[in-house]
Formats: sequence, C-alpha cells, structure tokens
Amino acid sequence: MRDDLRHDVLQRIEAEFGLKHRAPTDYMRGGICPKCNKKELYTRFDRPWQLICGRQEKCGHTVHVKEIYDDLFEDWSKRVPATENTPTATARAYLEFARGFDISLIGGWFTQETYYSNQHNAGSATVRFALEKGGYWERLIDRPSRFGKMKARFQPGESYKGVWWCPPCVDVLEAKEIWIVEGIFDAIALVHHNIAAVSAMSSNAFPNDSLQALVAARPGKLPKLVWALDNEPGANAYTKRWVRMARELGFTCEAAQIPQRDKKKSDWNDLHQRWQFLDEGEKRDSQVEKDLNIARHHGALLIAESATEKALVMFDWKRRSEFHLEFGNRLYWFKLDLEKYNKAMRELEDSEDHDDQLLNNKQMRAKAMQQCGALQRIATCNPKALYYQENKLTDESWYYFRITFAHDAAPIKNTFTSSQIASSAEFKKRLLGIAPGGMFTGTTQQLDAFIEEQTDALKTVQTIDFTGYTREHGAYVYGDVAVRDGKVFELNEEDFFDMDRLSIKTLSQSVVLNLNTDLEKFDTEWLEIIWECFGAKGLVALAFWFGSLFAEQIRQHQKSYPFMEIIGEPGAGKSTLIEFLWKLSGRLDYEGFDPTKGTPVARARNFAQVANLPVVLIESEREKTDGSQTKQYDWDELKTAYNGRSVRSTGVKNNGNDTREPPFRGAVVIGQNHAVNASEPILQRLIHIAMTKDGQTPQTKLLVEKLERMPVDRVSGFLVKATTKENIVMETVREKVPVYEQQLLALPEIRTVRIAKNHAQMHALVDALVHVVPLKPHQVKAAHAEIQSMAKARQLAINADHPIVVEFWELFEYLNSSDGGLNHSRNDDVIAVNLNDFAKEAAEKRQKVPDLTELKRHLKTSKCPKFVETNRNVCSAWDVDAANKAKTVRCWIFQTA
Repeated sequence: MRDDLRHDVLQRIEAEFGLKHRAPTDYMRGGICPKCNKKELYTRFDRPWQLICGRQEKCGHTVHVKEIYDDLFEDWSKRVPATENTPTATARAYLEFARGFDISLIGGWFTQETYYSNQHNAGSATVRFALEKGGYWERLIDRPSRFGKMKARFQPGESYKGVWWCPPCVDVLEAKEIWIVEGIFDAIALVHHNIAAVSAMSSNAFPNDSLQALVAARPGKLPKLVWALDNEPGANAYTKRWVRMARELGFTCEAAQIPQRDKKKSDWNDLHQRWQFLDEGEKRDSQVEKDLNIARHHGALLIAESATEKALVMFDWKRRSEFHLEFGNRLYWFKLDLEKYNKAMRELEDSEDHDDQLLNNKQMRAKAMQQCGALQRIATCNPKALYYQENKLTDESWYYFRITFAHDAAPIKNTFTSSQIASSAEFKKRLLGIAPGGMFTGTTQQLDAFIEEQTDALKTVQTIDFTGYTREHGAYVYGDVAVRDGKVFELNEEDFFDMDRLSIKTLSQSVVLNLNTDLEKFDTEWLEIIWECFGAKGLVALAFWFGSLFAEQIRQHQKSYPFMEIIGEPGAGKSTLIEFLWKLSGRLDYEGFDPTKGTPVARARNFAQVANLPVVLIESEREKTDGSQTKQYDWDELKTAYNGRSVRSTGVKNNGNDTREPPFRGAVVIGQNHAVNASEPILQRLIHIAMTKDGQTPQTKLLVEKLERMPVDRVSGFLVKATTKENIVMETVREKVPVYEQQLLALPEIRTVRIAKNHAQMHALVDALVHVVPLKPHQVKAAHAEIQSMAKARQLAINADHPIVVEFWELFEYLNSSDGGLNHSRNDDVIAVNLNDFAKEAAEKRQKVPDLTELKRHLKTSKCPKFVETNRNVCSAWDVDAANKAKTVRCWIFQTA
C-alpha cells in the first residue's frame, strides 16, 4: 500500500473503529466490530487492506477498506498524476494499490488513456487493454460514479463476443486446465496464483471462436474448462448454458463459484486481495487451496443435472446421511440407508446387464441412490429465509421469506411468524396461503433441520411502522426509495434498504409515494405556474410544505414546528394547490382526510403513519344550510403535535401495563373554506393563508389545468432533491430563524413570541428553498413580505375575540338595549349577565343563541369586555322578588374598563 494511502486509511480506521497499533507486533487490535459490536476487530499495520473480526466462529466479519472508504480509492489522477517521464503512473498505481496486482508481472499488458463524457461533462484517466479481435476495453479510474452506471467501456463499434481475452503469460495450447472468468481483472487475479485463466469479457458471451480454435489446435488433448463466472443469478444461468455447449464441443467442464458473504458481491479480484492480506508461505497457500476447493464445490452444485447428482455432490462434501437440498426450485430430503445403498452398488457392479456395465462410477452411484429411495421431495417450491425483522415496541417479529417456483410464476415474498415455522402443519398452511400451489409435505423434524440451516446467523433488518424520516437512524425511508446523508438508496431485491451499516425497511403500506430518483428529469416549470396563479401565498405554502420534510430536525433543534391553515371560498384554488404539493412528494390523487368523519383511533393512525410529511385535515369547519355551524372537530387535540408529542395514547396488546404513545413526526396542514374556530393556543400555532379568487383569469385557468396534468415523474424529484440537501437546509434554518425572530419581535404590531418564532421559521425556509428550486430574487422578496404580513394579521387575530364571543356581545347589546333587562350589575364598569336570562330573552325576540356549551367555553376568553369570573352571586340592579326586594342572581362577570 502506498504510504500516503496507508496514512489516510490508518487515520480513519483509528478514529472510526478505535484500532490501536500494538508494538512490536505488526497488527492493530482492539477495534469495535461493526457487526457484533465486540472489541475484537483487527488489521495489519503495514497493509491495512482488510478489517477482520477475531471472533471467527461467532462472527468472522470481514470488510475491505475500499468498501467503506471508497473515496480514497477513486481519484487516482489526483493521487498519482502521470508525467512525461511516467505516462502510465496513474494506471500503474490503480492496478497496484486498488487491485493488488504485481506490476512486474503485467507491466506491458496495458496502456493509460483518457475518456471524456459530454453527457456528464466529466473526464477520467483509464486503464486500457487491447482485445484479440481489435478494439479495446478500458476501466475508468477517476471517480467513476460521476458517469452513472458506466464504470468501464468497450471501443464503440467493435465486438468482443466469440473471442476471449488471454493474458500474455498464459499458453492455452499447453494448459491442462483453463479457467474462464468474466472480467479481465478476474483473469489477472487468478494468474497471480499460477492458474491459467482467460476472460470471456461478459457473462453472456460464449467464447465460441476461441474454443473452436482450441479444438482444432489440440485434437484429442483438450484441456479441462472451469467456468468461473460471477456468482449472480444471470451469470449462473449462463454458466449452465455454456457448460452444456462446451461439452458438445468435446470439452470436460467443471464450474467454480465464490460463495457470497453478507449480501456483497465478491469476485476473483476481491478474493485475490483477501489472499494478499495473508503472509507469504504455507498459510496463504493453504487458504488459496481451501477457497478454490470451496468454489469448485459450489460450482459442482450449480451445474448438477439432477437432484440425485446434486445430492451426491453434497453427500461427498458433507458426509452426512441426512440433509435437505434444493433443485429446480423444489425442496428435497436426502436420507441414505447405507446398507441398502451398498447392496444396490454390489448388484450393479455384478450385473450382467449390458447397460449397467456401461455405467461409470458416478452414474452407478446415482442409479444405486435411486434404487434405494434416498431422495424424497418435500416441497413443490423453494422457500428461502432472507432475514429476520422485528418490532420491539409491540414485541412482534417475523421471518421474511422468498418463495420461488418450479414453473414460470414470479417469486413471492412474505412473512412467517415463529409459530408458523415451528410446526410442519402451520408451515404448510401458511405456505399454501401465500404461495399458490406451494405444498410442504415434510415432517416437523425435516422442517426443523431446514429452518435451522436457513436461520443460522440470519441477517436482522430494523423496521419502522410509518413512512418518512426516522430520527433514530437519520434516514428517510419511503416505499422503494430511501435517503440518508445526502445519498439515495433503492429498495434491494430482498425488500429492504441496505445503507452502509444500516439495514431498514418500513412496514407501512398506507402511504404510497411514486418518487423519481432521476433528477435529470426533474422539471421546475411548475414553479413559475405557482407564482403566476397563487403569487407569494403559493410560495409561502410551498415553503411550509418544504419545511415539513424537515419537521423532525427542526423540532429537535427549535422544539416546535407550526401548523399551516389554507382557507378560502370555494373555487379559490385550495384543493388544487394542496394536491399539487402532494404531487411534489410523489402522492397522487390525494388531498387529505376529514377528522370529523373518522373515529379517534383512525385519526390517531393518520397522524402516526408519516414522518417529515404533512398530515392534511380537510373540511373540518362546516356550516349548515341555515348558516348555523355543525359539531366541529376539537382542534385542541392538536396542541401536543406542535411540539412533536403524541396526539393519542393506546394500550399495548400484551400482559403488562404498557401503553403506546407514538410521537407526532409530521406537520399539520388544514385546508377548508372557513377559518379555524379554536382556542387562542391553537390560533397562535397557525400560519394562516387566505386564498381568494382575485387575479383569476382565463390564462391562470389554463395554467392551473397544466399544473393538474403535470406527470408525477417530472415533479416528484422535488422530495428527493430536498432530502438530499438536508445538511445545507438545516444549516440555513439554524442560522436564520433567530435572526428573523428578533426582526419580527422588533415590530410594534407583534407582541407574541410564538407568532414571531413560527413566522421566522417560514422566513428561514424560504431562504433554504433557494438551494432546491430556482426562486428568483423578486419572488423571494415577495414571499418574505407576505410572511411578515401574515405574522401581523395573526397577532391581530389573537388580539380579537373569538367569533362566538363577538356574536354573543352583538346579540347582548341588541337585547339589552331595548329595556336594559340583562345586565344585573349596579356598577357601570361591570357587566353581570345570567346566561339563562340571556337565552330566554333571545328566544322571546326570536334570536338564535349559540350553543351554550360552546358559548361557556369561549366566553372565558372574552377580551372586550374582559372576562372576570363565572357564577358569582350578584344583587340584581333590576330584578326583585315577591317582597319587592332585589334578587340574588348567579352571573358571569365582565369588566368593561
């Protein structure tokens, strides 16, 4: 390892894993293993290529430093620039230190070239190898991730198929055994260990021309071929096909496969670097021989032509008389009765039948096994345990299986509980329930043996029961896309996200987001449409929605995130705007839910099923046709959501007293025709946007329709792009909110700290939004002016009485002005009113009285006149009893001055 590279690696592994050099040994020890969390991790001090857990039997975790510090192994032109005197310096450094090759062996096999992509506006140095048929293959070695999925390329217009690439040091005319691998680096890696290897250049390329030439050059003396392609489904299928075709040409064929560990692909170059980690000598030679034998065994299992042949391979390897095996996506049970088997073998050896005499030893053993009935099918499909997943809070757990079929049906993935895999009868029922035609006919004993092997050292995947941001893991987890530390992750084939050292998935299926991770297709044409149709109010709504994607982080730092209220007359555009904002988040044909139509449990689940996404409540304030209001949703339920606390507590279904209070992880948006009718604490928590029909024209109608038709794959990149900018967004929010808060509090119209804080957050989010979409300076200025106006209007709304209170005093003034018969107070500065008298007088004058329960609740907030107390005994100024004495009346007391 180069000294500068080694220095960088040592610094990182010491800081991250706690590894320390133990002089005078040549090892670093005492690191914390990322898999088992034990202080058993070690590496070599002189060649820190690999980190290995010392608990080989219980853990044995091994990771190459290139996998965790790939940035150190990507920009080779910067680390080792080429010069006039050393034009291949960069390529040599890459091959030696990134691939582990001996330059003295391969020095003249390659050249250093360059490649530039107009599409990506990026260039890279390359390592180029000439091909037999002309043309070349080259590997990009400077930050190849910039070029998308292309890490290597062939010369355009040239075909490599039909002819292999042969290392110059390999003489195929003399070799007794030739390994055919996939890539050039794989062939070079095996050559380092005295193995004659050639590269087919691709798993789907059969080197027919090269094999035909070999048949012509070595008639009757053909070498054995070992097909050693990469261990992945596509290459496996080609390996079986190429073995059949090569045998038809007269070749003896075997296969070799590297077992894949920890779901990470390993090729022959990776194995070569693993061997290099060992000291020269017997230890390395022994490990090389061991790994090659294992690879040959797995290759033999792959190309076995029948279940019986595969069972023989496994029997020779395991030397066990009973075991299960899979063949052709069916499950079999092998049980060998040695006495019956030996008897069948003797009969075949002594047989006078002509066909039996032609059998070779392998064919004879297979026939003997068939005769003694050693193989039994126990399942018509192939269930495979992928991982274990659990929900610690509810004490529930599942084993996630993939079931593949012998026919052409697509594989099915689903869960099994512990009780369902503990009994053959339960396993059979569950299998039939989720896999059409999937039948298990084995015994519980056979199932136990199968499950034991399947679940040994099984990977554990963490789960969440909502969609969105999980603060505990610092990751956004959606249906098939996840974002963490600015990186986008796709759902893998096993239905979970593998984010470096975090494996996670969501169990929630309620919220479906259609997200396009190809940001080149992200179109911001909609931004100008929102500006034209909704103006600054539309941008403020967008800023709040954008902020909801970071609600958890904002609350973690600033303890709260406000609610947004969008109101307006029918046709003002509320629903259109909200539905499009949902489209920016990948959710189609959805606006929100009506809390008055759901049960408390349903409401609680709506609030708990998302994180860092909005929860939209629609049409919660209604009026009857006669103008009176219906029973309303109690907005006070939302108080705790402002600080991210639970909105409802439920009991956990277990034998204890545990309760579940899931925190509120999202943001609240209220969309309706009428303003929220709630207590002052709720009104203080609101960002109020009042939409009108002003400015609507035939042109804006066409633009809105264009907004409605805009496909989700063109706009849902907004959520992806925003979440990848988490660091800069939160940095902007943390810096700007205190500044804007002080500016708002300095305004004479604003006296409430909560209002200033809420609107300061909106100011900061507008500034942060600039990092995601191209807002123009005049749009930003207009949005800031609108937010300041909203803050002032919110303060006025807080200062004013509740509409029910205003209605009460207007009616009181009307009823009391006629004969002064409602105010019992003898003091001009005090109003004393009995609500029953008030209701009676209103009924006589045919006036509608607000609901007394609601009225009593809101009268306590009366500011003008100011509420003092309820139910005080007052000596009435005008009401007398039968003795003509002033009555004592229980009244509500208000101060007028």
